[in-house]
Amino acid sequence: MAPQPPSDPLVTFHPDLFAGTVALVTGGGTGIGRATATAFARLGADLVLAGRRVDVLESAAEEVRERFGRRVLAVPTNIREPSSVDALRDAAYAEFGQVDHLINNAGGQFPVLPSQLSDNGWRSVVDLNLNGTWTMLNRFMTPMVETGSGSIVTMVHTYVFDRGARFFVHSGAARAGVLSMTRTMASFLAPHGVTVNAIAPGLIDTSGMREHEGEAVAAMDIDTLGEMGLKTTRRMGTVDEVAAGIVWLASPGARYVTGTVTVVDGGLVLDNWPDPWERDAF
Repeated sequence: MAPQPPSDPLVTFHPDLFAGTVALVTGGGTGIGRATATAFARLGADLVLAGRRVDVLESAAEEVRERFGRRVLAVPTNIREPSSVDALRDAAYAEFGQVDHLINNAGGQFPVLPSQLSDNGWRSVVDLNLNGTWTMLNRFMTPMVETGSGSIVTMVHTYVFDRGARFFVHSGAARAGVLSMTRTMASFLAPHGVTVNAIAPGLIDTSGMREHEGEAVAAMDIDTLGEMGLKTTRRMGTVDEVAAGIVWLASPGARYVTGTVTVVDGGLVLDNWPDPWERDAF
């Protein structure tokens, strides 16, 4: 019998942990981003939600307002476009006058054999995951420095480490760049009271994983894929478990933590990885 996930990974945090603060979450309408935004709101923060789909942003914003009574600003944003990020920054500061926590969650990839990856596919994923994350960090770090405090958490994944990214050569390269950028900027911003950290989820049970990545990997059943790759925990992680890691990195308890990557993968990096490709495929 597979172990069961905790019923409430956020129960350990004080309910007013982020009272009086504002958290901005990119990709905040679905999956890990939505769970993270909900976690911040539950713990007292007001929110700025950014993403490309207006419908899911408004749905997430309405849920937060109804459940927690927080102020929420939903801003349609394409982080690939610097002008769109500029507009997001301006809207956030016009509405709240501050952004205390920046969660760079927006990103994406698709499993593909390197020989089947087009130039456009490579550039699209690198532009989203690396360039878009840089643009967000670049636009919001200066106001944080001016106030003398802030936390930035960037999303990477377990494919940024020494074993490479057999599923995602494009995203692995891009997010390895994000990890390097995280460590570099941590050294610049630490003297100004701003922490910069990364979080690396493993196989997380999201709708995007089930609807897109699971089907794309040789049409394998996603639950079977999880069992193949997770001999250690024998289950996929939940979005709330990742959100709990992000919340901690943004919390006062992590003010002396910067330039790090927190792995939330149930031991996946220690285990055998699933490999749906043919043995000689490249």
